Amino acid sequence: MASKNSPLENKFSFNLLPNKTFSFLQDKSTLQLLMKWSMLGRISAQAFSFDQTFYPYNSHDFTLSFFRDPCVLTNLRKMEAGAWVTLEGEVVCVQAEVVPCSKVSMEMFDPLYSSGIITASGHITKCFHDTYPDYDLLRQMLQEDGSEEYGVMERREFLFLLFKHVTLGGELCQYEDTIHPYMDTTRAIYRDLVSVQKNPESREISVVSTVIKVSALDASGVIYPAREKEDQSFSYLIVDPFRRHVYVFYHCYGVGAFTL
Repeated sequence: MASKNSPLENKFSFNLLPNKTFSFLQDKSTLQLLMKWSMLGRISAQAFSFDQTFYPYNSHDFTLSFFRDPCVLTNLRKMEAGAWVTLEGEVVCVQAEVVPCSKVSMEMFDPLYSSGIITASGHITKCFHDTYPDYDLLRQMLQEDGSEEYGVMERREFLFLLFKHVTLGGELCQYEDTIHPYMDTTRAIYRDLVSVQKNPESREISVVSTVIKVSALDASGVIYPAREKEDQSFSYLIVDPFRRHVYVFYHCYGVGAFTL
């Protein structure tokens, strides 16, 4: 955490990019899935520009500047008691964790098939659970660190975290029987948020974005992304250092909207 009087807190300034749209929030089929998973109306993406050169090692100071910027305080959305509001109170410190983000394909999910969690047809393998009557190996892999399936995938990558978030959904999530809706939605969101470039010599594609998982605190404790701690309440800053754009990907766990 940074102190209240960090000398670098004013290094960056930000402006809202109100005309930036995100395809996954416009596509009707994706919105219908988000509604089914109880995330619709509680998930958002916003875009801001910034004015200084960004380096990944400076992610904490960047995040502190972000949450103290007047434009961000006026425009950044969060969910509070079922309504969208802006930040209230002074942000005294932040938590900023750089999340590995290097994947340019969905190949990292191949172990789901080789481990038997997903069948060749794409169906999710069901399993017995002491608490949940309708359970499966996919949720067991995502949630239970003592299970055999827990270690079959590289769990720290942003692409995996996106997949986990959409699969577990909101409070009244209706789970899928096949993997395809989860994979398609994960791919769509990832493409919307993450910037890549092609090496002109090798022709290889690589990620240029830096992903930062963030939270903000006032004198009373955590105020963003949510006051109550919940794994499915999250916010990520996805920074494009070349365009000098930062995207905010946010969700607050709860009961999602029932209509588009």
